[in-house]
Amino acid sequence: MSEMLQELRDLLAGPGGQQYLGEQVSVAAHLLQAAGLARAAGAADHLVVAALLHDVGHILPPVPGETPGPDADDRHDARGADWLARWFGPEVTEPVRLHVAAKRYLCTVDPHYVAVLSEASAQSLRLQGGTMSPAEIAGFESAAHHGAAVAVRRWDDEAKDPDRPAPDFSEFTAALRAAASGA
Repeated sequence: MSEMLQELRDLLAGPGGQQYLGEQVSVAAHLLQAAGLARAAGAADHLVVAALLHDVGHILPPVPGETPGPDADDRHDARGADWLARWFGPEVTEPVRLHVAAKRYLCTVDPHYVAVLSEASAQSLRLQGGTMSPAEIAGFESAAHHGAAVAVRRWDDEAKDPDRPAPDFSEFTAALRAAASGA
């Protein structure tokens, strides 16, 4: 358990300090803000942790030979979910895995949603497949954790404010411990 906490802390303190994909916050600030928003909404520990770690795939060490170009989707959602599965069950990993699909879903079913996307998020939408087809909508809606992924996605969109103080990682230690599966 302490190894998990230290590894996550180091990841946020190290590569998490880089700017978040064209936004005015670091990756770490973005993740901590998202978790703070989830906590403020009264979300369960597993959702707070999913919000905290939804973009961890962006800051994992690169896999040799798998560096996508600037016009390619880095699949950070799947990569992050797979990496997190060593500590967490599907109640954490699946909202992480589905949060990009949730953006595509919301852009398709909610005509007002596109307006809340930051410029960087709107640009990445194209790389991530754009809006969904009817079959993709049905597939997403049938996924067990699609509702949780939509919640994480909405916190994700709100968590890019350079004027919002980011909570400290230590504030989420209890939620991380509660959500961990057999770590």
